[in-house]
Amino acid sequence: MAFSSYSKDFTENSFTSVENRFIAKYLPEASGDAVRVYLYGLYLCGCGQDFDAESTAKILRLSLPTLVEIYSFWEECGLVQILSRDPLFVEYLPVSAAVGKPKPIRPEKYAQFNGELFKLLQKAGKDLKPYEQQRILEFLESAPMEQQAFLLVVEYYVKKEGAKLSIPHVLNAAAKLVRDRKYTFEQVEAEYADFNRNEGELAHIFALLGIFRKPQDADYTYLETWHAAGMETNALYACAETLKKGTLATLDQLVSELIAKGAKEETAAREYLEARGKLADTVFRVARKLSVKVQNPRPYIEEYAEKWAQRGYDAESLVLVAGLGLKLSYGFPELDALLDELYAAGIVDEESVRTYCAAREKQLRLLQRIQAIVGVTKKTLSTLDMLETWRTWSFSEEMVLEAAARSANASSPLPYMNKLLSEWKRLGVYSPAEIPEKSAPQAERLQPYRTEAAIAADERSDRERFYAARRDAAMRRVERARAIAERDDDYRNAEAMLRGSELELAKAEVFSPETLPAIRKKVDDARALRASALARLHLGERDFVPKFACEKCSDTGFMPDGRACDCYEKTAK
Repeated sequence: MAFSSYSKDFTENSFTSVENRFIAKYLPEASGDAVRVYLYGLYLCGCGQDFDAESTAKILRLSLPTLVEIYSFWEECGLVQILSRDPLFVEYLPVSAAVGKPKPIRPEKYAQFNGELFKLLQKAGKDLKPYEQQRILEFLESAPMEQQAFLLVVEYYVKKEGAKLSIPHVLNAAAKLVRDRKYTFEQVEAEYADFNRNEGELAHIFALLGIFRKPQDADYTYLETWHAAGMETNALYACAETLKKGTLATLDQLVSELIAKGAKEETAAREYLEARGKLADTVFRVARKLSVKVQNPRPYIEEYAEKWAQRGYDAESLVLVAGLGLKLSYGFPELDALLDELYAAGIVDEESVRTYCAAREKQLRLLQRIQAIVGVTKKTLSTLDMLETWRTWSFSEEMVLEAAARSANASSPLPYMNKLLSEWKRLGVYSPAEIPEKSAPQAERLQPYRTEAAIAADERSDRERFYAARRDAAMRRVERARAIAERDDDYRNAEAMLRGSELELAKAEVFSPETLPAIRKKVDDARALRASALARLHLGERDFVPKFACEKCSDTGFMPDGRACDCYEKTAK
């Protein structure tokens, strides 16, 4: 901060310089409020007083949002830069560097337009701010839209939005019409006639979907897209009735699906939606049976359900197969592969599917009994097919379970069971009492093969656990000593005094060297009290330092130079 400043009287008797370029090029084109704000802000820049935006707006009898809008206008002209909007902070720029400029607009050219515009806005209880009017006139100067056409846009939004009317929204809508090459009153009238016709259509769709709001411009875009693709209005109603609730975005997904299928007329749409509803219901039922979460059924319908239906599978048959798939941990792809096999085998009608599933269920129950004997065995169709093969060999469940009991110690129980049953079949043995003693040895557990990498990884883990245990033991001794000390009041007080004195000492070495002797004495006294408390507790400073078993590596396993310590090998031996 400077050591001197102007007095208030001096500042009030001084002058604020305004560049002639501002007076010549900008002042004639700006509104009175805009000029007042610019000049007062320029004055505040020179007087050096602390004024916030709220105070300035109050002095100028303007609202804070209006003040922000005015500075936004001057920013567009290149005369200021808004560094912050909340709180408002503005930097004034040289007028000579300004690149923007309000467009020269002849007031008499828009006298009648302005009168009609104000009347329309009064119906909505809407005030037109100077900068909003400036932007409207600039738009009409730069765009080829007729004045009456623009007034028709304003009238439409006054009716539609009332007091919530937004001038930027009106300008955006007018700009869109210009981009669509709709400039004249007749063209805009035709455009909004379509909007009015479509408003009832959208209102009915909203009612079917449970949407409780007025249609917006983006909603009409959906309608335009659907009708452009050839969708009939009643076909759209059928789609909305099917959904019952949702948004136009979700309706768009369903309508796009019908368009892709060519179901654009009401009859075709309703037929397709009915068939789709049945397929969707099947997909959800199958998904629940498989414990699979499905949100959008369309991809499942197109990839799976339509094919299953074309092959003749009804919903009940598919749910039966899905119940089997759940026990085999299947998803939709695996279930589809199983149904391909069933179709190839001619198992399609509900009776044949039920018979197939019942047989598989029986095999699964037997597999569960085998699992209880030999341990974990995967539930797969190949495993179930192996059980079916043993049944065709004329073996009873009793003989299969006997083979399981004799295979319990094998590293691969099922192959060992298959070997035993194959041998018994060759010998013609079909009951446990007939099994020859020599032909049925108990399986010896085989040691699994381990790679060199696995062996090395296990050795590293053993080494790490060894050193971790040593370090933990050393740290536990320190923690026990610290816990004993911290339970003592004298030690805690001395420790707190020592920490505080050492902090004072560090500050004094920089800021007040003359106090060092007194502070050093306080530090020595605190250390003496701490040592006395430790001695009474039969503890010393060494008890707060970890005592590692290996001094060379401090129980880390590595020397300071990075080499592995030999303490692990010596201890292991």
